[in-house]
Amino acid sequence: MAAPLDPSTPVLIGVGQSTDPFGSADYAALSSVELAAAAASAALEDCGTASIAGLVDVLACVRPMELSTPLPPALGASSNFPRAVAQCLGLEPEHAVLESVGGQSPQQLVSEYADRISAGEHQAVLIAGGESLSTQAHFTGREDAPDFSDDVTGPWEDRGANWEFLLDDNLIAHGLFIASAAYALMDHARRGRLGLSVEEYRREMGRLFAPFSEVAAANPLASTRTVRTAAELAAVTADNPLIYDPYPRWTVAREKVNLGAAVVITSVEVARRCGVPEDQWVYLHGHADAVEAPLLERPDLGGGPVSVQAVRAALAMAGIGPDDLTALDLYSCFAIPVFNITDALGIEADDPRGLTVTGGLPFFGGPGNNYSLHAIAETVRRLRTADGFGLVGANGGLLSKYSVGVYSSTPTGWSGRGPVLTDQGERLAVAARADGPGVVETYTFPGTGDAGVVVGRLDATGERFVAMAPVDDPLLALLRAGDGIGARVTVTSADGVNSARTPDRS
Repeated sequence: MAAPLDPSTPVLIGVGQSTDPFGSADYAALSSVELAAAAASAALEDCGTASIAGLVDVLACVRPMELSTPLPPALGASSNFPRAVAQCLGLEPEHAVLESVGGQSPQQLVSEYADRISAGEHQAVLIAGGESLSTQAHFTGREDAPDFSDDVTGPWEDRGANWEFLLDDNLIAHGLFIASAAYALMDHARRGRLGLSVEEYRREMGRLFAPFSEVAAANPLASTRTVRTAAELAAVTADNPLIYDPYPRWTVAREKVNLGAAVVITSVEVARRCGVPEDQWVYLHGHADAVEAPLLERPDLGGGPVSVQAVRAALAMAGIGPDDLTALDLYSCFAIPVFNITDALGIEADDPRGLTVTGGLPFFGGPGNNYSLHAIAETVRRLRTADGFGLVGANGGLLSKYSVGVYSSTPTGWSGRGPVLTDQGERLAVAARADGPGVVETYTFPGTGDAGVVVGRLDATGERFVAMAPVDDPLLALLRAGDGIGARVTVTSADGVNSARTPDRS
């Protein structure tokens, strides 16, 4: 007979999602605040008892994209995002929190506040996020644009955007603030390690993402519900243009969406006292967080070893292995975050369990920092009606941070705060100003015909460099032919930007 659960054990008791598809019959141009509030309202209702709302003493919000960059928000933004969400809900929680940037933050918040509930710090925690990215893109610069700014007041904890952790001046100067360019470098590095041609690698990405499109097709919240074959996803066409090599459009995150998600966490004692049905309860069996080395300092640009360690640590805390999982959602803004985990765990792209519960970022949608809150909500929903374990892997930055949760409806005690793993391995020195001969390790170029980007090592010092491949040099043609890895180059620096050219053979 199982030992009785400690009354302080944290449980997820409510989940909710919201959407406001642009152009739909009931499109309402909801703000990020309103989308978060709609999802939070649904999550509170999902608890099955109205009494939970009055016990919410923390409202923690995932940071919306309009507050995540140094750029001014196109349609304005809330002055106090979590208090604005609370106001929409008619709640006055003691604590209001706005988390820092990163796609890892939804899972990180769940792990943090589950631990705080176990410690008796809080009774009920509502975690919510919303993104109105599609509406913002449509109305930017228009006279009829809605104004999403407000003057909501009240005490709150703003944890800061902290986007500086993810980027430095060297990356920004070479265009690598564009996620598709930076991630393309990683996927090309993995391709080079595997010895695949560009065409072979695109076919591998197609095989990876085709099952994702099938899951999205059955999800009424998905931003696109068209099933795509592996061949369709791999082919660069007018409908599926090249974004940054090797990525055709249908294999990258679909960021222009209007979506919200929320979860409610409380303790076993509170859930029982409020009469929340036990078939609503889902437990966090294992969890861990990872912080990778900065992108250019990683010896292997084609992977994230600390993220893999976090997955293994979360599984170990749950007392299970990869084969025991019945549902997975691996963050899929691009191919490499998925491959990073499946390569290490020996999971195939066509695994019958699937690698997403939502349809993934290219098909369900990529709502800024908030995607994995949707994955958690969907995982909870699935586990309520099926035995087993679900894993959510949440990725942030340039494969920079990773948070993992292992969930199940099977009761379990709380194992304590999970580990925060950091990179302890070799780090490469980076030459911000690079001059001299070197060799290309990885590269990418945009589908528009602009300059490419290469990353390589200087012969003289072994330092890593990043450099532009100018449009007027044969190097760019070499990249476009798929022969960039291992190419010899001469690098020069000027005005904070490095340029790589084919060596002078005269």
